[in-house]
Amino acid sequence: MPPVLRYLLSLQMSSPLLCKKRRMSAYADKLEVPSEPTTEVPEDSEIDIDEGLYSRQLYVLGHEAMKHLQTSSVLVSGLQGLGVEIAKNIILGGVKSVTLHDQGTAQWADLSSQFYLREEDVGKNRAEVSQPRLAELNSYVSVSTYTGPLIEDFLSGFQVVVLTSAPLELQLQVGEICHSCGIKLVMADTRGLFGQLFCDFGEEMILIDSNGEPTLSAMVSMVTKDNPGVVTCLDESQHGFESGDFVSFTEVQGMSELNDAHPIEIKVLGPYTFSICNTSSFSDYIRGGVVSQVKVSQKISFKRLQTSLAEPDFVITDFAKYSRPAHLHIGFQALHQFCAQHSRPPRPHNEEDASELVTLAQAVNARALPAVQQDKLDEELIRKLAYVAAGDLAPINAFIGGLAAQEVFKACSGKFMPIRQWLYFDALECLPEDGVAFVEDKYLPRQNRYDGQVAVFGSDLQEKLGKQKFFLVGAGAIGCELLKNFAMIGLGCGEDGAVTVTDMDTIEKSNLNQQFLFRPWDITKSKSDTAAAAVRQINPHIRVMSHQNRVGPDTEHIYDDDFFQNLDGVANALDNVHARLYMDRRCVYFRKPLLESGTLGTKGHVQVVIPFLTESYSSSQDPSEKSVPICTLKNFPSVIEHTLQWARDEFEVLFKQPAEIVNQYLTDPKFVEETLHLAGIQPLEVLQTVHRSLVLHWPQTWADCVTWAYHHWHSQYSDNIRQLLHSFPPDRLTSSGALFWSGPKRCPHPLTFDVNNPLHLDYVMAAANLFAQTYGLTGSQDRAAVTTHLQSLQAPMDPGIRIHASDQELQGTSASVGDDYLEKIRAKLPSPEAKLRGFKMYPIDFEKDNDRNFHMDFIVAASNLRAENYGISPADRHKSKLIAGKIIPAIATATAAVVGLVCLELYKVVQGHQKLESYKNSFINLALPFFSFSEPVAPPHHKYYNQEWTLWDRFDVQGLQSNGEEMTLRQFLDYFKVSLLPPSLLTSGESACAGDIALSTSLTLLFPPHHSLQTEHKLEITVLSQGVCILYSIFMPAAKLKERLDQPITEIVSHVSKQKLGCRVCALILELCCNNESGEDVEVPYVRYIIH
Repeated sequence: MPPVLRYLLSLQMSSPLLCKKRRMSAYADKLEVPSEPTTEVPEDSEIDIDEGLYSRQLYVLGHEAMKHLQTSSVLVSGLQGLGVEIAKNIILGGVKSVTLHDQGTAQWADLSSQFYLREEDVGKNRAEVSQPRLAELNSYVSVSTYTGPLIEDFLSGFQVVVLTSAPLELQLQVGEICHSCGIKLVMADTRGLFGQLFCDFGEEMILIDSNGEPTLSAMVSMVTKDNPGVVTCLDESQHGFESGDFVSFTEVQGMSELNDAHPIEIKVLGPYTFSICNTSSFSDYIRGGVVSQVKVSQKISFKRLQTSLAEPDFVITDFAKYSRPAHLHIGFQALHQFCAQHSRPPRPHNEEDASELVTLAQAVNARALPAVQQDKLDEELIRKLAYVAAGDLAPINAFIGGLAAQEVFKACSGKFMPIRQWLYFDALECLPEDGVAFVEDKYLPRQNRYDGQVAVFGSDLQEKLGKQKFFLVGAGAIGCELLKNFAMIGLGCGEDGAVTVTDMDTIEKSNLNQQFLFRPWDITKSKSDTAAAAVRQINPHIRVMSHQNRVGPDTEHIYDDDFFQNLDGVANALDNVHARLYMDRRCVYFRKPLLESGTLGTKGHVQVVIPFLTESYSSSQDPSEKSVPICTLKNFPSVIEHTLQWARDEFEVLFKQPAEIVNQYLTDPKFVEETLHLAGIQPLEVLQTVHRSLVLHWPQTWADCVTWAYHHWHSQYSDNIRQLLHSFPPDRLTSSGALFWSGPKRCPHPLTFDVNNPLHLDYVMAAANLFAQTYGLTGSQDRAAVTTHLQSLQAPMDPGIRIHASDQELQGTSASVGDDYLEKIRAKLPSPEAKLRGFKMYPIDFEKDNDRNFHMDFIVAASNLRAENYGISPADRHKSKLIAGKIIPAIATATAAVVGLVCLELYKVVQGHQKLESYKNSFINLALPFFSFSEPVAPPHHKYYNQEWTLWDRFDVQGLQSNGEEMTLRQFLDYFKVSLLPPSLLTSGESACAGDIALSTSLTLLFPPHHSLQTEHKLEITVLSQGVCILYSIFMPAAKLKERLDQPITEIVSHVSKQKLGCRVCALILELCCNNESGEDVEVPYVRYIIH
């Protein structure tokens, strides 16, 4: 059976029965009304969760919240761009069912943001056309349509109702029904560059987790007997608790009453201390203890829409626009009146309609309650609302749609704090900067797919968008959303435009939950190819090219100078910092705008990088992850993260590194000789690895692999622990008289192998199968046969163990090992040319998402066995995979919202905005909810003499002279000794003369190629380097310096780097260390040394 058919069959076998589509007419007496909604999951219910599909989302929501989603039915009313965005996100999220409601037909303007409408669908019902395309997103979700009226009998069949782009009269009618019937309501609307969101989750909603953050824990060092008692935590790290938190205690010795207590509310006294309840009658505290945060559910209430409309509460999205929500609240009510009176929105950039909307808004404001009424209504804001209200923008819908879908998940699950209750958003910075006159004719509809966008920005920008050439790096979750938005706004869709997307990954099952361009039948296909093909279905005009290349130095022959110089901008959709930093350097070098973004669960960020205007991505970096000392991992773990990291290291040491080392030994004749020249004990470790793999532990049968795994179990969980306790007995004292096994050091105990213990057998099964794979042997899953074999085995003790108390002591043992001992081991190694000819081992690369390859089986068993050694609470497979696999939690809602913000910045980039305040960096957390928008940081300014420069500046040096000869090192050094020319010689072009040196900024400062000015030098180069290669130094030996001075620069580079320059290399980056005329170090820009 083909793999795709087998996979589809497995989905059908494992998924719950899908509900039949309802057949609904416009007549109420013919409605098939769903059963009464329920928000509780019965305790004894068995709800299967496809962890392979929902893996990344489960790390955001958790299993309980996911079960609530899978029992929830949702209605989405209004299938224009905003509605389809919300529906897409909640279907990906895995609710029980989604019903699509729309009584309207597709119009040309809908195609600006409704990505499941095609040009041939104009005139057809939007819900019915979209249903089969949305249903493909998730086979676990029943997706049906309904085109009748929204009456109470029908609405009562849903847990959540989503109203989009609805008139105010319908909003009030549905809002009253939902509030009275206990149905949660999410109401969303977008108008051009404006967005509105409202939530009503009833009189009493139970919130089980307000922020979704992992619970905190700390180790206790002291608890006082007092009223209140004061808890002091170990000073290794701050406890992180807040006053009002609830905590529980475990492992406390002496004051054992705390271990049995219910969650206790605390008051924070300091970063390491907090007070609890009255402990004066408790037993004396002796030592130990772990304090853990406990999340306590809370009740929250919401006003009905009618009440909240008059008495609104706002969530602020941009604190620079703190008062704007109140004005927009009035403006949107006036807009509803205008649409009701004229049966249309205000005409784009029409002054008559704008003035009428202002008049209506003034009347709404006059009728408002005193607490809401504005003393001075922002008429200019209302006027801009009128100008763009007829527009429909994909990025605004992506942002508001992402937020709205997250509110649906909150309503279904009680997880995360809902929006209470109104949210308004605008992106007016996307409009042209000051001084641009609006000509109404350019904003009129043209009966094409971009009418909704032209209504906001006009036809000129639409044409400019079509001509753009953009490079998209990554086709994962963010990459898919970016491609969708690119297609909707028309980026690269013109004759001269292009979008190049590259991603070297293939599609996996876990991708389908967030990366909405992929389907189950796409698994194992290229991400970039599949995404490009899918986005062509959304907009056939997009000119997209797909690559499968990793970005980095190895692909600079593909993404070379010509490629970057032809680009208008770059968008990153990457999942690692290394690649981000590389692309940032390339964009700074080629002076291209960069749109950077990322998500982590419900959090997301956007950074826009504009040449000469902002700092770059590399200008600021997040704090590095706190590393765990090696000795802690090896001997003194205290938390489950330590044991998981240890297990992950074990995987590499057992199943990857030995095979790689052995293969090097077998194929490289100089391997042993080069190994003996390594520092410290590395030669010993490497040779011992070869000896173990090819002599001591080489298995010939599957039974040998089981025996090896059994012996290794004893070595790690029994013998090593016994030796550790022999070196450091439980009652050992430190030099200060304190117990050695105290504080973060947990005293371990050895384990006894029990073949009937499932965890012990799990370890042997996984380790034996992986060990067999490295030797090319066939493994087995026959647990009964393995059990029988294990019962016949006995494990010897390994006598050669030495325990180190600290990293310093461990490093102290890294002295060189005697040559005689190394020679003895070397003599025991089999000859590669003899019986080993043709033999090779098979290194195993860790893969966390394949549940049948034994990788995670080994990690979970190895970690939990070690946790048992040290009395640490074990972790289930789900948590173990998160930590050991370094999985980035992800959810489609946050991805959609972040990409919406990215594409709003894209509008500004394409228009060429020049004001720093026009751009917005952003950070969001949909769980709280929290939004932060800030002006990008300007690039730091540096100065030498009177010349200011930033990271965007450089010296451009023409290396080739007019006669074809290249500049020598001597000429290069001499040219930098020429003084700066006066400001009168500033020019806006690059130097055209051979040998000219230009400081490239927004203006160019020329240096003459000859010393015609008879001036003293200004800069003395002390070090010249290219990459890691030193080309020149004032400390260089005289003979070497004399040899190099008259050599061309490229010849020196090739000689020092021992690499020939490629024929496509147009320029080299040279770094300078310089002194000024006073002999002081000065910081100067880098040099772009142009050779082609």
